[in-house]
Amino acid sequence: MAATPSLPALIRKKRDGERLEDEEIQSFVRAVTEGTAQEGQIGAMLMAMRLRGLCPGETLALARAMGGSGRVLAWPPAWGGRLVDKHSTGGVGDKVSLALAPALAACGCKVPMISGRGLGHTGGTLDKLEAIPGFRVEQSPEEMRDILERVGCCIVGQSAELAPADRVLYGLRDVTATVDSPALITASILSKKVAEGLSALVLDVKFGDAALCPTLESARELAQSLVAVGQQLGVRAGAVLSRMEQPLGRCVGHSLEVLEALECLGGGGPPDLRLLVTALGGLLLWQCGLAGGPEQGQGQLGRALDDGSALRTFEAMLGAQGVPPDTAHRLCTGTPAQRWDILGRARVCEELPAPRGGWVQRVRALPLARVLHALGAGRARAGDPIDPRVGAEVLVTAGQRLREGEPWLRLHHQGALRAQGRRALEAALVLGPAPPPGPAPLLAETILPPGTPPGTAPGTPP
Repeated sequence: MAATPSLPALIRKKRDGERLEDEEIQSFVRAVTEGTAQEGQIGAMLMAMRLRGLCPGETLALARAMGGSGRVLAWPPAWGGRLVDKHSTGGVGDKVSLALAPALAACGCKVPMISGRGLGHTGGTLDKLEAIPGFRVEQSPEEMRDILERVGCCIVGQSAELAPADRVLYGLRDVTATVDSPALITASILSKKVAEGLSALVLDVKFGDAALCPTLESARELAQSLVAVGQQLGVRAGAVLSRMEQPLGRCVGHSLEVLEALECLGGGGPPDLRLLVTALGGLLLWQCGLAGGPEQGQGQLGRALDDGSALRTFEAMLGAQGVPPDTAHRLCTGTPAQRWDILGRARVCEELPAPRGGWVQRVRALPLARVLHALGAGRARAGDPIDPRVGAEVLVTAGQRLREGEPWLRLHHQGALRAQGRRALEAALVLGPAPPPGPAPLLAETILPPGTPPGTAPGTPP
């Protein structure tokens, strides 16, 4: 058997547009994991992959090698077929995981959800949960198994043992301008899911002004790559393409999003949030055989939200992950005032008036998120502190007639809002002289594995 070429030779090969063999990709990932590859060499390979692209076979080999670069979680055989997770490509106001994980567990799934932190204008699930006093996102694989045994779900951070090669490559992609490669995104996401030992995975691939994918076409390309490669890795995968031009739900900001997720878990909350939670969950229940089809699964998820079982599971998960039982109970069953007492309030709460009258066309998510980021709700680089109490509540909906001076946004901050931020927020409110045309559906398409009859996302929440 011929020796694997040196790392510079592999970089040259990819730079010149040639296909890398599986063994060559494994050699590159091994060098990354063991620390023998120099940072400049890793960056050069990432750029070569970004510019020349990876074929499906290369993407599969990269995902498999990265997923096998560390520990692979093992679960009891009795859980086979019911181990599920969800991944979102990131958005504004996206608190879906907080409601989805306990709802799936209430329906009989085991959900070892490994989530991330916010970076840039998008919020992170772990940051939202850490707004709850005592919540601990660091859990060992043994602790995760114990929580899944007792509760059915956990939401944790990626440990150093899982897909360590991805941790290195993920950090360098941001500083080498290679974040937007569909093949590298696919390999990064699926390497962690392979290490989780999943049976089924649902992907929320967002598109629009405030999403990773700017267009429906680019979201479809990424989703098809994720689903096809996931299937080849032995994970039953499906994807939903959802719009991200306006915030999901009414609230943006960590503590506020926890409160809104609790509304959803109690059978209420904004209709768009409930729709996305039940559509993603319904697809997963169907994929793992707990529902006869996506629509039946959607109905089961809706019943778990309505009958209190999802909320009780969320309370149990909080307790299992470090929240004092009395705090968890008051947060899940208390009045809005009691919930605010637990999470705390920002120093300033003000309502912003509409600068003029008109019909609300939409509220743009990206400028709103950028202002909140500058006020302390986000981080510019990994490790920066955040303020979970900074956030905003959108008080209007598209199609509403708004008079000059009427409040359209309730802003929670610590007193640092300046004139530039106020102007940026005004630009987020899009007004017109007439009502807008009917809104485009939140859920645009469902992408299923090759050979599965194509479906469309259900249009109304159960």
